[in-house]
Amino acid sequence: MTPDKIIEPEWIFPFQGMEVGDSFFVPTLHFAEMMYAIDSGAKRCGIRAKCYVTTKDDHIGIRAWRVR
Repeated sequence: MTPDKIIEPEWIFPFQGMEVGDSFFVPTLHFAEMMYAIDSGAKRCGIRAKCYVTTKDDHIGIRAWRVR
């Protein structure tokens, strides 16, 4: 199965409960789309997040940190 055929679930990001320095991980193969969704959600909540492609427990995805 190719990554473009995988359907992503609808994610709810925990921005409201995050302090500066907190992070969360989202497993995904659609890196650019997920980074855009995280950045857009952070802006709507009035915070700034920084995203990187990384792995956690042998799963590839995006880790997002609240930076401001």
